[in-house]
Amino acid sequence: MTNQSRKASPFDLSQRTLEFGKRIIKLAKSLPNDSVNRNLVSQIVRSGTSVGANYCEADESDTKKDFKYRIMICRKEAKETNYWLNLIIEANPGLNNRIQSLLNESRELVKIFASISRK
Repeated sequence: MTNQSRKASPFDLSQRTLEFGKRIIKLAKSLPNDSVNRNLVSQIVRSGTSVGANYCEADESDTKKDFKYRIMICRKEAKETNYWLNLIIEANPGLNNRIQSLLNESRELVKIFASISRK
């Protein structure tokens, strides 16, 4: 897949996934520092920032097969991030409203990557 065809998209997915990762880090830094949240933070920072990192790798793929493989990893990481966000809400119910936009974004990213992988 050429960089040219990907640049024609109506939004910058590299920037969007970077912003998603930044928002995940901001959330992680704001959580109370207790034993449950420490474990959740470790997991969500790993998966939430991996979405963008893997998209950067996909964007530099030399073959369509490698591109598709990397996009599927992006999808899996976005789904995993959704899982951890739900557990953070369970552990911190007062943050439900604040986390909803991150949940929505992770769901949208899953759909975007699923759509890209089918092409």
